[in-house]
Amino acid sequence: MIGDRWGVSDEEVARRYGCDDLGPHPTLEAWRGVTVHADAAHVWARVRQVRLAPYSYDLVDNLGRRSPRELRHVPEPVVGDPFTRALGRDQGRVVAVDPGRELTARIMGAHMSYVVLPQGEATRLLLKVVMAGSRWLAPAVSVGDLVMARKQLLTLKRLAEGDQRQTGATSRL
Repeated sequence: MIGDRWGVSDEEVARRYGCDDLGPHPTLEAWRGVTVHADAAHVWARVRQVRLAPYSYDLVDNLGRRSPRELRHVPEPVVGDPFTRALGRDQGRVVAVDPGRELTARIMGAHMSYVVLPQGEATRLLLKVVMAGSRWLAPAVSVGDLVMARKQLLTLKRLAEGDQRQTGATSRL
């Protein structure tokens, strides 16, 4: 499908994600990934922070309000928590959490899993999105998600790398 893969390897596409078991017969499966030059604790701290704001195109999905750039203490998510805050209100719900490793949520009819994978000196931040619905609409949703998710992952990458530089080589976040 158009726009279904960005920045991921065949192995990352083939792995299991928490969202794989939540939507039978998805019409959309999309994978996104970035390498973050920061340890997994810094990356996970930024994934947790998605609960405050979308970290994508703030003008589009946050009524122009800038997603916080400073690292805030956000408690570990638990099932049932709001997934994010956008357009001035809570959006979506957390449906599964493996603290420090994976956050799975449901928003706007889709399920998504953020995965944090340490790789030597760096960390891979992966995102998989699955959605059931119209086969005709799926390519447009995939391309739209690619634009927004790419921006989000690159923003989280930049912020986590900045956090790593500020606190040094090892984190106990």
